[in-house]
Amino acid sequence: MSIDINNLGNNPAPSSGSASEIKGAANESARADQSTGKSSVNDTVSLSETAIRLGQIGVAVENQPVVDTKRVEQVKQAILDGSYSVDPTRIAEKLMEFDMALKPKD
Repeated sequence: MSIDINNLGNNPAPSSGSASEIKGAANESARADQSTGKSSVNDTVSLSETAIRLGQIGVAVENQPVVDTKRVEQVKQAILDGSYSVDPTRIAEKLMEFDMALKPKD
């Protein structure tokens, strides 16, 4: 059993209307495709201002360094000279905040 799949994607989806209108539109589209070799349907894409802005923000974020090398050097120097201090209470608070942020909201 064979199925003819040629030219399946060339015709636009039928809109509401009678069967004869749909058949006529499909035949007209097929004739236009055959005579010019091009589709008679023009596709367009438009982006909202928000989408454009999000794309710009994404590019800006990608261009940022992953590591703040200046801050890393400051911490290294503080560790080397013994001035780096650890606040266990602050660490515990931040861990709890992180844990709470991971829990699903009920």
